[in-house]
Amino acid sequence: MAESIAATSKLSNGRTPAYVADRARALVTPLRLCVLSCRPRARNLVVAAKTETLAVIGSGLMGRGIAHAAAVGGFVTLLHDVSAEALARALAQIERDLEEGVKRGKLAPQQATETLSRIRPAQDLEAAAGRAAFVIEAVPEDIGLKRETFARLEAACGDDVVLASNTSGLPISEIARATRRPERVIGMHFFNPVPKMKLIEIVRAPQTGESAIARTQAVARRMGKETVLVRESPGFLTSRMNALIGNEAFLMLEAGIASAEDIDKAMKLGLNHPMGPFEMVDLVGLDTRLAVLEHLERTLGEKYKPAPLLVRLVKEGRLGRKAGKGVYEYPEK
Repeated sequence: MAESIAATSKLSNGRTPAYVADRARALVTPLRLCVLSCRPRARNLVVAAKTETLAVIGSGLMGRGIAHAAAVGGFVTLLHDVSAEALARALAQIERDLEEGVKRGKLAPQQATETLSRIRPAQDLEAAAGRAAFVIEAVPEDIGLKRETFARLEAACGDDVVLASNTSGLPISEIARATRRPERVIGMHFFNPVPKMKLIEIVRAPQTGESAIARTQAVARRMGKETVLVRESPGFLTSRMNALIGNEAFLMLEAGIASAEDIDKAMKLGLNHPMGPFEMVDLVGLDTRLAVLEHLERTLGEKYKPAPLLVRLVKEGRLGRKAGKGVYEYPEK
């Protein structure tokens, strides 16, 4: 396994489309096996075994990080995406992250091996969800997409399964209305990069049951995370505060008060923030930040109106690290 991780990392330093395609083809057989083994008959598994299985819906930046953290916590983790190529990229990145953890002394080589072995790719959403006792949705921040996803999860999962949404600001109660049992729907807001960030913001809607809260807290603890419990409100706690700080930074940059570099430096050295607001927005995605601000403006008023510069950068496709450019440029290595 250690050799596998090292080899993957070496290839990824100059990763090509051919490499990604090869990874995707290599996953075809296990993906098909997973689909076959995840059919509804898996519901006959004993409860003790099923509670060890967690499904993550979406293999993007947040989804793969959540899967990584869940597997480190000992969960058999079914990572879902409709695209075999996206799953290949996610697994390759998780391997690189595990290798980094070994190099930094955060993980033993054997722990990295075991962690990766617990992550199972799955292209069939219903089959993956049908095997899990706890499901975490990590699809893009679009309320329609999330409601559609939760309706499918509702049909696939047993009544005792907790359905958590990794939304950074969308209303949990509105997502829950896509289900028959809103008491088992909860918010589970992770922070990027998930394997390194200690906090999970647990968001309870008015309908969320105490059992769902307790089980979510237990899952978070097993992942090695700390939690705060927040009543549903626009932007929750962290997104609401961070959106204001980040938006003000864009307004100051647009007004020419200081450069992006100096604004970031001032926040880090003067206010002891670990990252500056522009470093942060490039990491989480300018489109994600814009969506949060637009939601806050609709629900809380004019003071959350997105800065024109942020809107313009998103229109130009400058979405942050994931696009290779945001406030800053990220040339390929």
